[in-house]
Amino acid sequence: MSVLAEIDSKIVKLELIAFIKKIVAKSNCPNMILGLSGGIDSSIVAYLLKEAISVENIYTYHLHSSTTPKEDTTHARLIAKKFNLNYDEISIDGILDKYLDEFCIDSYNGIDLNDNENFKLTLGNLKARIRMSILYYFANLKNGLVAGTGNRSELLIGYMTKFGDGACDFELIGDIYKSQLKNLAESWEIPIEIINKPPRAGLWNNQTDEEEIGMNYDILDQVIYLIEDKKLKNNDILNKIDVSPLEINMIRDKITNNRHKIQVPLSPFANKKLFD
Repeated sequence: MSVLAEIDSKIVKLELIAFIKKIVAKSNCPNMILGLSGGIDSSIVAYLLKEAISVENIYTYHLHSSTTPKEDTTHARLIAKKFNLNYDEISIDGILDKYLDEFCIDSYNGIDLNDNENFKLTLGNLKARIRMSILYYFANLKNGLVAGTGNRSELLIGYMTKFGDGACDFELIGDIYKSQLKNLAESWEIPIEIINKPPRAGLWNNQTDEEEIGMNYDILDQVIYLIEDKKLKNNDILNKIDVSPLEINMIRDKITNNRHKIQVPLSPFANKKLFD
């Protein structure tokens, strides 16, 4: 049994819809721009946006690459059709290859990504930043805001690319844990095949989120909750859930080392008075 409290889908939905409407009113930007990956997070954000504003003001983009699972493209199309959203597909492979050509890297040729972890991660981050640039291009063009798709679990451990998928104008589901979102999705018209498939970013072949993080989301969420929300020490966490001290410390390190990803960039006098 999870230590996370259950949340009421109707109450949360009303709160998030009110938040969207407030954002639109304050920004004077009538349109919403969304990267629609075909995963559960962006599908939920798409659902909430269409519940809050006219679908004519929602523009979704499936920014796929050669490592994007075909199933994700199918699911992105499914959500766009189900919710009657403006939808376009753009391949980022040509843009990526142009970057690599300029960096004097012969694309993927001769490079075994499985044997070059640093290159694999760097390439994945570049893909995320290319997607961000495209979304903000359309946001500027259409006088819109970029809707983020980060959840609380991933934001707190830094499981996103800084100035990539971590860049947005607001994080609609940023206070909700991944495992909670899965439960909410069942009440929010998200197709079961999207809810049940393994979470993945598609930044390289055969990638899955849980394998990369080193823990499944059900356990991860409980560990983060007990660390961040309950402020418990390791011994108290061990008494509540079946997890090892090594795993707890791994998550503590992720939270500490990646906190900069969700903070305003530091400046020398951030906490001091420079001018009277």
